Amino acid sequence: MTAGEGALPGGPPAPPRRPTARAQPEPSREPRRERVAPGGGARRFVSESWGELKKVEWPGQNQLIQGVAVVLIACLIVGVFLYGSDLVFKRLVEQVFVK
Repeated sequence: MTAGEGALPGGPPAPPRRPTARAQPEPSREPRRERVAPGGGARRFVSESWGELKKVEWPGQNQLIQGVAVVLIACLIVGVFLYGSDLVFKRLVEQVFVK
């Protein structure tokens, strides 16, 4: 804000604003949480996890078989590609370094 900003029209100019110190953040007003006995957290974790597992929509047999087939075919394709790449690079390295 400059000296002219904030002044009323036709009145004297507003006094210049001086920089002020930053305000310190207020301390948290949340109540402190009480410590729970050891082992209570594990029981709650297992209970909540079991509840979440009940909400999961598990795949049917056909969907499971399809998923396994896709993964096996993808692994086979990647394996064949890596095998072929290995053969090509092996011959290339033998020709460059051995001869």
